[in-house]
Amino acid sequence: MPLITLRDIQLSYGQQPLLDHVNLSIDVGERLCLIGRNGAGKSTLMKVIAEEIQADDGQIEKTQGLSVARLEQEVPDDQEHSVHFMVAEGLGEQGALLSEHAELVHHLGDGDDKVLARFEELSSEIEARGAWQLSQRVDTVLSKLNLDGDMPFAGLSGGMKRRVLLARALVQDPDILLLDEPTNHLDMESIQWLEEFLKNFGTTLVFISHDRAFIRSLATRIIELDRGKLTSWPGSYEKYLSGKQAALDAEEKANAEFDKKLSQEEKWIRQGIKARRTRNEGRVRALKAMRDEFSQRRSRTGTASLTIQSSDNSGKVVVEADNISYAVGGKQIVRDFSVALMRGDRVGILGPNGCGKSTLIRLLLDRLAPDTGTVKQGTQLQVAYFDQLRDTLDEEKSVIDNVAEGSDVINLNGQNKHVIGYLQDFLFDPARVRQPVKSLSGGERNRLLLAKLFTKPFNLLVLDEPTNDLDAETLELLEEQLINYQGTLLLVSHDREFIDNVVTSTLVFEHGGLNSYVGGYQDWLRQRPEPRREKTVKPAKPAAVVEKPAPARKKLSYKDQRELEQLPARIEQLEADLDAVQTRMSDPDFYKGEPADISAAQTRQSELEQQLEEAFSRWDELDQQG
Repeated sequence: MPLITLRDIQLSYGQQPLLDHVNLSIDVGERLCLIGRNGAGKSTLMKVIAEEIQADDGQIEKTQGLSVARLEQEVPDDQEHSVHFMVAEGLGEQGALLSEHAELVHHLGDGDDKVLARFEELSSEIEARGAWQLSQRVDTVLSKLNLDGDMPFAGLSGGMKRRVLLARALVQDPDILLLDEPTNHLDMESIQWLEEFLKNFGTTLVFISHDRAFIRSLATRIIELDRGKLTSWPGSYEKYLSGKQAALDAEEKANAEFDKKLSQEEKWIRQGIKARRTRNEGRVRALKAMRDEFSQRRSRTGTASLTIQSSDNSGKVVVEADNISYAVGGKQIVRDFSVALMRGDRVGILGPNGCGKSTLIRLLLDRLAPDTGTVKQGTQLQVAYFDQLRDTLDEEKSVIDNVAEGSDVINLNGQNKHVIGYLQDFLFDPARVRQPVKSLSGGERNRLLLAKLFTKPFNLLVLDEPTNDLDAETLELLEEQLINYQGTLLLVSHDREFIDNVVTSTLVFEHGGLNSYVGGYQDWLRQRPEPRREKTVKPAKPAAVVEKPAPARKKLSYKDQRELEQLPARIEQLEADLDAVQTRMSDPDFYKGEPADISAAQTRQSELEQQLEEAFSRWDELDQQG
């Protein structure tokens, strides 16, 4: 039996319904990814599932006692409470009692009689409500997520704040966990941690995400919201992509055939008086029905049309940094770093949140002066800078004024284009171009900033987290444009697939320094120095951290050589086993089976993925030694 079923859900905020007779069943253990265009109503659907919003019509059927928790998209930044308080808050009134009790514990030694009296009062109330077991649940969740309950929430990084909010949702012990863009503003390490945690935690998930690598790793079913309708696509993200394209092709063909027949019928009805006197009334009624159907058709929103303007070439050397160092508040961001960016380079900048990626960009663009060392700009540079904070947008001005600055036309590669038509290429409806920027969603702001950037020619493009909040189609189009871009690119992103597809080299903040690698994210993983060993080093053996492999390797032992020879067959078998499990889980009927079988299959999938990763790592290690 499904945990929850939505039947014929309808919800409208304007002329066109956001949810138009939506049907959805969610089974135990599923991990559903909800995708769709920006503004399609994804977050609204989540709120309907969580019963935070009442639908205009339709029914919601759920199992008795069903618990649903939703992880909010926005991270609060004005909370002065402890981590324990923020997590326990997920338990409502009982959680508030537990949080206050936990905070008073630290003040019992102050000798304040009022504190002691309140502590005893709270203890009695918690006992009366039977809430002590909930306190254990809070401690368990904090432990699983490696959180210190005494830490102040406000002082945490963005990634750790999201972890706390996840804990607040999980402490409710939900049957269904709703996640709205959980990877936004997380660094790669945090995204990978979240990915593995959710796969192993075992709860039923419904999540919204634009991160294709995250979707591929986590989703067991794709559900798409398009023009108010919800479509289910069991199986992998790749199966969704191929099936969706086939469905769009079929829709286009059917619409063309319908339009042709409608045109023929309209021609018939417009014939002369004699024809109208003898016309078939059944045919007339059929034509009326066709007219009604045509008027109700919701055409698919066009795809964004991004065009990067050509510019004169810059000099061969774009930026040259020589032994630069820079520190902020005593924290060393860059130390003795040198790099030469050449014309046509596409460089990704990777590293955890707060490490200094944006600072490095400003140093290379000569917008910050290094403490030591020099930065030289090349000749004939024309720079376009996409700022993740969107500081170049005026919140109070309209969409059109931010782009055109009072003009009616935009000059693109020598051709004039009306600014409204130009904004339509970025999916801005003419009716909305006079709205202020402050009324736009995050995805719309990102598209607007790209539209503003692309009004001018440039030969050095700097993008600082451009993918946040962009829908998948716009993201892929931007990706395509960047691949074909002939100028120089500096890109900061935590989107692993985007990095892999676009850049040719990476600069990575790691181990207290800044290192350069050829290739994208996956290439960095293969080239970086033994990351796994560093994570597993015990404090009692610090020598293992600094130990370096000898420059010359001895010949492999017989045992290692034998292992190396057998590894390809083992990898092939693991891949076959994993494919078999994934094929079984992609069956629409799979999640209608016994919960124990579902859980066992998910556990087996995780085990095989881990074994496969370890086998590849071992093969690479032995191959390099040999």
